[in-house]
Amino acid sequence: MRRTAGLDHNHGMGYHDNQMLDDENEHLVDGLHDKVSQLKELSIDIGNEVRSQNKMLGDMDDDFDKSHGTLRGTMARLKIMASAGHNRYICYLMLFALFVFFVIWYILKSK
Repeated sequence: MRRTAGLDHNHGMGYHDNQMLDDENEHLVDGLHDKVSQLKELSIDIGNEVRSQNKMLGDMDDDFDKSHGTLRGTMARLKIMASAGHNRYICYLMLFALFVFFVIWYILKSK
């Protein structure tokens, strides 16, 4: 057997030394338990955040799908209107869009 600092493991350490080592081990175990508890709480919080973010992304995906459908319908109606030969309505639509653009620009510039 190997001896540490000239002491035999069975005979060199007294009750007081063993008690100190046990106390130190208990202190280290308590510290480790606290750290494990903190990591557990952190991982639970991360899991909750991930579930929340996934729900929000799902809601955003649904909203984008709805707006995509609306935009597709609008573009289809615009193509029908353009192919019908009513260029006058397209001109009115463009003038209205320019008017709205300039009104918004004027409002933002005046602030």
